[in-house]
Amino acid sequence: MSSLYRRSASPYWWWSSDIKGRRLRKSTRMSQKHLAEKVRTQWDLNLMLGDFSFLILPGLSPTDIKGYILYYVGFLSSRKSEATWTTASSILNRFSQYLKKTSITYLEDIKVQHVDAYLDSMNRAPKTKRNHLIEISLMLDQAVKEEVLDRNPSKNATLPKMTTKLRHRPLDDVDLAIIWGGAGPWQLYYAFLLHTGLRAGDVAMLTHGNIDHEQRSLVSLVRKSRRIHEFPLSDVLLSLVSSKVAGDIPLFHDLYQSDDRRRNDKLTQPRLHLQALLKAAGRPKATLHSFRVTFNNRLRDLGMSIEDRQVLLAHAASETTKIYTHPNFDLAARFVNRISIPTNKAHA
Repeated sequence: MSSLYRRSASPYWWWSSDIKGRRLRKSTRMSQKHLAEKVRTQWDLNLMLGDFSFLILPGLSPTDIKGYILYYVGFLSSRKSEATWTTASSILNRFSQYLKKTSITYLEDIKVQHVDAYLDSMNRAPKTKRNHLIEISLMLDQAVKEEVLDRNPSKNATLPKMTTKLRHRPLDDVDLAIIWGGAGPWQLYYAFLLHTGLRAGDVAMLTHGNIDHEQRSLVSLVRKSRRIHEFPLSDVLLSLVSSKVAGDIPLFHDLYQSDDRRRNDKLTQPRLHLQALLKAAGRPKATLHSFRVTFNNRLRDLGMSIEDRQVLLAHAASETTKIYTHPNFDLAARFVNRISIPTNKAHA
């Protein structure tokens, strides 16, 4: 037997029925009961004839977790960037696998305690858990909007305590001596990270055409701010790059990749090499971003103002893409040239 009922958050009458122990619920999209009764009669007839098509979202049941995730990811793919929906797909599929292990199959069966338990089961940093909760909540919000659910259970989930952790520690002279002593094929890449302060991905995308030997500068797109910056290039870097090569030839063939995800995968190589060098020497763990932190700290210690450092590090954001030159370019160049690389003798 089926029935009609009202939900406080919905203007429509809802249809409900039990089939083989499974409760089915769906909005009739009718605010007047006599019209909702007609929809109910039609749907009851469909069930009697074995026709379940009226319950289906693109070939799958809207209340089935795995099916709804497939539908939702497809929904995102037509509205969001590839990186966004790929991340959402990875997180939500992991959530689905966890729920399957706990015998939770349908969206309406997800409770606050299930979301909390999922977050607790992850051996990840609090920030990562927060990102997972955000993606789960966005999907369940969409289910509420589509009236597949009447509420979002993740809204009351509890995140673990967020703690501040220094992930990208600065590198001291001992660290740099160790790194340069064993940099091998990554020496030029590490040198650009230290002497430009650019992010690892931006350095990976540099070409010989970005370097102006005559002006002693580097003109490059900073992807986070989405604008082109002109940076003073140190004597150290100019001596390491041939002025006879030009054009769109990548400086780092092994890292150059226009696809963000593939480039990030490639950056694993110099990162692991860096960390292996430090670990072998008994030094604390560092990351590629540690070079950027070190660049900032060295300029600070040399007396460069915070305002000049912020511009040089391209912290400022802009809605338009344009070439942005440091207002104190010559001064910045003098500071950048004072950043040195310790030799192995310093470590010895």
